[in-house]
Amino acid sequence: MTERPETPLLDTVNIPADLRRLQPKQLRQLADELRAETISAVGTTGGHLGSGLGVVELTVAIHYVFNTPDDRLVWDVGHQCYPHKILTGRRDRIRTLRMGGGLSGFTKRAESEYDPFGAAHSSTSISAGLGFAIANKLSGAPGKAIAVIGDGSMSAGMAYEAMNNASEAGNRLIVILNDNDMSIAPPVGGLSHYLARLVSSGKYLSVRHLAQRFARKLPGPLHRAARRAEEYTRGMVTGGTLFEELGFYYVGPVDGHDLDSLIPILENVRDADLGPMLVHVVTKKGKGYAPAEAAADKYHGVQKFDVISGEQVKAPAGPPSYTNVFAQALIAEAERDDKIVAITAAMPSGTGLDKFAGRFPDRMFDVGIAEQHAVTFAAGLAAQGHKPFVAIYSTFLQRAYDQVVHDVAIQNLPVRFAMDRAGLVGADGCTHAGSFDLAYLCTLPNMVVMAAADEAELTHMVHTMALHDSGPSAVRYPRGNGTGVAIPEVPQRLEIGKGRIVREGKKVAILSLGTRLEEALKAADTLEGKGLSTTVADLRFAKPLDEDLIRKLLSTHEVAVTIEEAAIGGFGAHVLTLASDAGLTDAGLKIRTMRLPDLFQDQDKPEKQYEEAGLDAAAIVDTVLKALRHNSTGIAEVRA
Repeated sequence: MTERPETPLLDTVNIPADLRRLQPKQLRQLADELRAETISAVGTTGGHLGSGLGVVELTVAIHYVFNTPDDRLVWDVGHQCYPHKILTGRRDRIRTLRMGGGLSGFTKRAESEYDPFGAAHSSTSISAGLGFAIANKLSGAPGKAIAVIGDGSMSAGMAYEAMNNASEAGNRLIVILNDNDMSIAPPVGGLSHYLARLVSSGKYLSVRHLAQRFARKLPGPLHRAARRAEEYTRGMVTGGTLFEELGFYYVGPVDGHDLDSLIPILENVRDADLGPMLVHVVTKKGKGYAPAEAAADKYHGVQKFDVISGEQVKAPAGPPSYTNVFAQALIAEAERDDKIVAITAAMPSGTGLDKFAGRFPDRMFDVGIAEQHAVTFAAGLAAQGHKPFVAIYSTFLQRAYDQVVHDVAIQNLPVRFAMDRAGLVGADGCTHAGSFDLAYLCTLPNMVVMAAADEAELTHMVHTMALHDSGPSAVRYPRGNGTGVAIPEVPQRLEIGKGRIVREGKKVAILSLGTRLEEALKAADTLEGKGLSTTVADLRFAKPLDEDLIRKLLSTHEVAVTIEEAAIGGFGAHVLTLASDAGLTDAGLKIRTMRLPDLFQDQDKPEKQYEEAGLDAAAIVDTVLKALRHNSTGIAEVRA
């Protein structure tokens, strides 16, 4: 997209040990070059931009002050790790980000010793860092653990669970709170810089520690009064009382882009011996790149873009995304029913609920990165007679499985789950793939689980869920654009647990669930060309199964193939159980299940991922021919 920037100083840095040989006065230039290289790389590949630009100086400072990789650096989520990757021996591959065979868009243990812990879901860094710190303590190793967590990730309870337990780590744990939304602290000025350096200095910490020890020896009322006075005074200035209550020494706030402040503060914290420390760093998303600074949300995750203008490469016009279809369908339902409310866990734009909020601002709730709370909150709404739709990525719903079981399913409450990003997700890789929802939801009594084959089906399913008040329900749909079918103006209420025949045949039955239906129809065309009459059914429901339709198809066809965009244990497994219970397998029926392979697939283009997973038309044909013991023409020939 653009010429690579000139980076003479960065060119001398391959790993952090090279960085630590620089003079402090050179770090400003290094940070500027690192920012330019990050912008250039992401302009070429696309990916997460604003978060990484916001922590350029922080990344330089951490690697300069701490002895990575012996000191273990854990990035929360990983959106901001691109500058870190450039400084840790991966610059030569940075323009392969999120591509097949290239660098992951997140931290990844298999990729580098400088990534001690993989991430992509939020709010895990403090727990993991605590684990590293305690392990070093137990083994007598000298290394520290540094956990960098954003203020958004602090909305998840897991972060506080970890902090509540952190005193065991002593001075081996350092948490850096990257506040990039000014949501905790007032603007940082010269006085704040001075105070941050003061409260992180050895002299201050020693005096404070002595004062605390002295206060503990005072009689109860005097001890409590002294402690309250000290906390009030310090908390009024720094805002750190909450963290101190959790056992941390709080330092901050400090300007995260001012290396002259960051370096001495981190050095003070590194050398302190008074227990776990929390450094509150204020940064700006998109720092140093005007388009990203002006539109932080727009430039959080980007397509390829022109570095000069900031203009992102637009995808060719095509069918609407499934996310948008869901949002419009839900808005239409909410127009008809004022009991419908929508809930998201910090993903309003990712789930399309920003559009819902624009129409019904009082009926959309963004609860922050708190999936467990989102589900139980929805359960409370449902118990009070409302109709909550929890729009959440399939991979993130995993974080709230106990709440789905205990607070929703056992109580049979009509909470509606809209599971976006079901199936494989391309560049985001295995951490964001929606692989397991069928396996973990279809085992639950009272649960209705649907999978949309196209945009029209998704519209019908949202309508069906809105009218289904007798228990919980869920619909899964993939990332990306639909197939281009017409979206119905008047949606239909589907009969629960009933599928549909899309194409009639006699010898082969393909039982499809979800958007592999298009590939199933392509496979049927190929099989018909080989003289194999083929039925294609869209089952619509993974639970309850359409038992009558399945029995009919299994008893009237020589071979049956199930196909789904999910891991083992889902739709195919339940069809096999039904066939076994009905005694159909005793009659020599050939059943084959096609699902995602039993591995975590790395990032690539979605079509390539599904080809590698064996879930395209060619693989369906090959599966059928092998089951019939025909001479397979080979997958490659079918694809050609």
